[in-house]
Amino acid sequence: MGEITNVMEYQAIAKQKLPKMAYDYYASGAEDEWTLQENREAFSRILFRPRILIDVSKIDMTTTVLGFKISMPIMIAPTAMQKMAHPDGEYATARAASAANTIMTLSSWATSSVEEVASTGPGIRFFQLYVYKDRKVVEQLVRRAERAGFKAIALTVDTPRLGRREADIKNRFVLPPNLTLKNFEGLDLGKMDQAADSGLASYVAGQIDRTLSWKDVKWLQTITTLPILVKGVITAEDSSSSSPWRSAAAPASPTSPATTSSPSPTGSASCRRACEQPAPAAYCAALARFAVVRPHRRRRPQPGS
Repeated sequence: MGEITNVMEYQAIAKQKLPKMAYDYYASGAEDEWTLQENREAFSRILFRPRILIDVSKIDMTTTVLGFKISMPIMIAPTAMQKMAHPDGEYATARAASAANTIMTLSSWATSSVEEVASTGPGIRFFQLYVYKDRKVVEQLVRRAERAGFKAIALTVDTPRLGRREADIKNRFVLPPNLTLKNFEGLDLGKMDQAADSGLASYVAGQIDRTLSWKDVKWLQTITTLPILVKGVITAEDSSSSSPWRSAAAPASPTSPATTSSPSPTGSASCRRACEQPAPAAYCAALARFAVVRPHRRRRPQPGS
């Protein structure tokens, strides 16, 4: 294998190295993959506008997110089942994020648990969460993330039901027998037969609550003191000042930049609320899918928590 000179070469190498079922899981989208194509095209439209005759011998790309200083306006988004790609899986991602001094968001469907990821050493980590029909499962996951030192909850709100991923259907996708959704091990899942790991994965996917609404975001605020990132804001209407998350969120800090009251397709309102200082336009575009909701009251201490 020669020297890799372009990040896209990793995809070609992955296609050669990974089992087809694993590669297709990572690389494909739902239905005809129109959203996947649009995402790629949208990303390609983010361009640099370089200024001339400016000293660039020393460049400072640091910014802050929820008060945490990171080295650059790039964070690691949640990706499920990383051990299908490499035995180190989420361990390696956590170590890389720490080495780069940026934030990793761990998928709740990870093949490494919050405790295992925390054991890799210091780092700023958020925990991605779905709301399940059984709210006790949600509470158990949140408690574990808190105890493991995670700094925020990233609540996925744009997936009330999973997409129809045709590649997975054709491949009859199941999690390999040596892997499991580690964050669900040891949880009280009621009558679920946990004998088969693939059965656990199917069960968990089927438990996503399709009735998810703003009342559930407010409920989540009552069970945790962690900031809540509403992950999946994809319309200007939902990022506007009239959106329900605005009333649920705590007032902005007097020292933080003013938020805009008009809808913004680039998500600048969400970006400014999430960042304690102005960030590059590309960063704002990335944060357009997030809204920050801070807890408005502290939960009561639970015995043994």
